[in-house]
Amino acid sequence: MPWNPIKGCKTRSEGCRHCWANTRAKTLQERGDPKYRNGFKLEVFEYPFHFDFEKLPPTRIFAGSMTDFFQDEIPEEYIIRVFYVILSNPKHLFLISTKFVERMHAMSSRLPWPVNLLMVVTVEHEKYKYRIDLLRDTGAHHKAIFFEPLLSDMGEVNLEGIGWAFVGGESGPGFRAVQESWIRNLKSECDRQGCEFIFKQWGGHPRESIDARLDGRYYGRIPGVEIIQGDNSEAFT
Repeated sequence: MPWNPIKGCKTRSEGCRHCWANTRAKTLQERGDPKYRNGFKLEVFEYPFHFDFEKLPPTRIFAGSMTDFFQDEIPEEYIIRVFYVILSNPKHLFLISTKFVERMHAMSSRLPWPVNLLMVVTVEHEKYKYRIDLLRDTGAHHKAIFFEPLLSDMGEVNLEGIGWAFVGGESGPGFRAVQESWIRNLKSECDRQGCEFIFKQWGGHPRESIDARLDGRYYGRIPGVEIIQGDNSEAFT
């Protein structure tokens, strides 16, 4: 499920050209959703911070699916507040994804890293592989990469310390086609280094008409709440 105390983002790199969240925000604006009356303009909302997560069974929650928490415009105290909400709800697995990896890395020593957080960075093109190194050099307990939309061959990739690699082509009108060799290369890198390979989609348009299998097999072992081990007590100290 999504949880969005903040919405809105700005273009960061190649993968933002056909941003699904921007498109979704425009759709919600057209439907009259009051939260999206300003479309994809960056806004912070108070009420989602008070959502009662305790009433839910253990759940995987995408925190900030309609934003990027590490944009420069978002005050540091808000980011830390998001992390404390995650700390306070240890039965759920939260996922945060960012392309603004430099700020995440710069803030790492000031963040209370929760055990129940899966921290993800997007690496959609070979020239952004440095983001993996910055993620690796943080206090995140669980780390993953979104190689999506995959826009180039990645060549050799250091996946040390990375638990999961989500791989997928771009979908929607104007999609940039993925090459099968790029996907196979990433699978080989995952197999060689013991990183879980998760194949999301070939992409294309319409996406639903294209099967998400590689060699007749689905690779969809997405991490769930079962990966949570230990507690968050050290993060509060």
